[in-house]
Amino acid sequence: MAPNRIIIDTDPGVDDVLAMLLAFSAKPEELEVLMLSVQFGNIDVQSCLRNIVSLFQFIEKERAWRVQNGRPAGFETLEKTKPIVAVGAEEPLAEHMMVADFFHGIDGLGGIHHSHPHLTPAETWKSLFQPTPESMDAEQAASLQAVKDQHSLFTPSTKPAPEEMLRLLRENEPDTITIVAIGPLTNLAVAAATDPETFLRVKEVVVMGGAVDVPGNMTPGAEFNTYADSVAAARVFALTSPNPRTTMPPSIPGGKGQLPAYPETLSKQLKLKLFSLDITTPHLLPQSLVKSYTAPLESSPLVQWASLFLSSTYRKIHSIRPTLDASTLGLEMHDPLTIWYCLTSSDPKWEFKRSEDIRVETSGQWTRGTCIVDRRGKGMKVDSDVQHGLDDEVAGDAGGWLDERKGNRVDRCVGSPGTDVFAGVLLDRVFGGAK
Repeated sequence: MAPNRIIIDTDPGVDDVLAMLLAFSAKPEELEVLMLSVQFGNIDVQSCLRNIVSLFQFIEKERAWRVQNGRPAGFETLEKTKPIVAVGAEEPLAEHMMVADFFHGIDGLGGIHHSHPHLTPAETWKSLFQPTPESMDAEQAASLQAVKDQHSLFTPSTKPAPEEMLRLLRENEPDTITIVAIGPLTNLAVAAATDPETFLRVKEVVVMGGAVDVPGNMTPGAEFNTYADSVAAARVFALTSPNPRTTMPPSIPGGKGQLPAYPETLSKQLKLKLFSLDITTPHLLPQSLVKSYTAPLESSPLVQWASLFLSSTYRKIHSIRPTLDASTLGLEMHDPLTIWYCLTSSDPKWEFKRSEDIRVETSGQWTRGTCIVDRRGKGMKVDSDVQHGLDDEVAGDAGGWLDERKGNRVDRCVGSPGTDVFAGVLLDRVFGGAK
């Protein structure tokens, strides 16, 4: 069976790093990671990029260590495909930028770049993401090549991430690439606005974001990713509608990134699978399990690195929820769950609530980023006995929630192969090769 080919759009972030480690630990026949599309989110975009470079650095160290100790190197999917790494959005389309460094630390990994600077890659990597000078002398060329050799597991791009995303979709057969979005949806919104029909060549978009029947983690109603760029989320969700303009966000005066409207007619609707807090929050990585699993592996470079940012994260969780017993602390694996789905999507235990009309609020005083769902059902009768246009306001149906021609069509995950087994799966896949 052909591997699931994916683009990961990310803002690393502790759980983003775990998600990428899970993806790269896949076998080549399971998963092929074509690209990491980087943007702001948990922290600023350059710090996000540094965390990705650090991730590859430690995968390289881990592979060498395993071979030296007579173990398979692991991370086999990287032997087949070197993912492109491209940098995208630095800020949301319209709103004031809000990051999550209060939880993830100033550098996205619990501050380890400051507390353990010897583990941070030399800043020469920055040259990989800058345009190559038209003329270089032999010494400069050799220096640049040396930097490339030091970072050989990925292919750096100097083009914007949305542009690279569209190129991959354009150059591959339709319905063969999945985009896994585990940060704000800004990069996706820009790509979709730039070339909607090319964007719709995607097989599906798997989104970690939103909160439907549970409280948000940024405000009482909003999850962080939909809050961080609610306009981008609303625009991407609108592509699931048979008539996207019926759920597009209103234009926000003074918005920094006003994007054009979609064409009146599109060839298809976007397939979007939503992994909201409702399903991700119960999937925990217990601190006690991490400690017991990694204790015998203390000489593993990857374990040493991951233990630092995980320990910092568990301390942060305990400071936020001091009444919790430290022995029962668990990290909510929001982002890794999307990768588990990509690895095991054929498992019948994955359950989805199909074609929900989920819309993202963009202009409410207290409800920015909140997912709104109509619980009345499309079958309700509205007070209208006449034909009306898409833009007509119908009595009893403000916003067109009951009109079958309007509204989004989102598939929301409501069940997984097991909240109690995922932590073990992740630890085995990511760190098991070190045993």
